[in-house]
Amino acid sequence: MSDAALKDALAALGIGWSILEHEAVYTVEESLAIHDALPGAHTKNLFLKDAGGQFWLVTVEHMRRVDLKALAGVIGAKKLSFGKAEDMERLLGVTPGSVTPLAALNDTGGAVRVVLDPELAAADAVHVHPLRNTATVGLSGADLVRALAAWGHDPLIAAIPERPNTDQ
Repeated sequence: MSDAALKDALAALGIGWSILEHEAVYTVEESLAIHDALPGAHTKNLFLKDAGGQFWLVTVEHMRRVDLKALAGVIGAKKLSFGKAEDMERLLGVTPGSVTPLAALNDTGGAVRVVLDPELAAADAVHVHPLRNTATVGLSGADLVRALAAWGHDPLIAAIPERPNTDQ
C-alpha cells in the first residue's frame, strides 16, 4: 500500500493528519530527535505471535518496557514471542522498523489483532509511521481507533503491563 492509498483511506473517513518527512529510523532511540519536533504521544510497535498461531500488533508509548509474559494474560493470548519479518511483510505489508498500526489497512484477511494502550487511544496526538520509517504521521488517538475499526481491526484497548525497571 502506498502513501497515496493510505492518505485516501484516511480521507475517506474524514480523518485529518500531519506528516513529517525525515531520515530512516529503526529504533525508538533513533527517533528521539523527531519527538522534539512533534508534540504528543510517540509509539513503539510490537509484532507478536502467540503459541496458538494468532498474530498481534501491540502499540504502546515509545518508552514503555512491555512485559510479554504478563501481556499474554491481559490480551487473552497464549505464550507470546516476536513474529517473523516474513510474516510481518506478508500480513501487514511493512518491514521491520516500519511497523505501525496503520498497516492494519493492508491486513484485509484480519489475521492480526491490534492492541492499543489506553493512553494512546485517548491522546490528542499520536505519532506513528505511515507504512515506512522515513516519515512520521500525527493523528488523534480517537481517529486512529476509528480508522482501525473501519478497516476491520477494531482494536483491543488494554492496559499494557510493564517490566519492572532493574537498572537500579
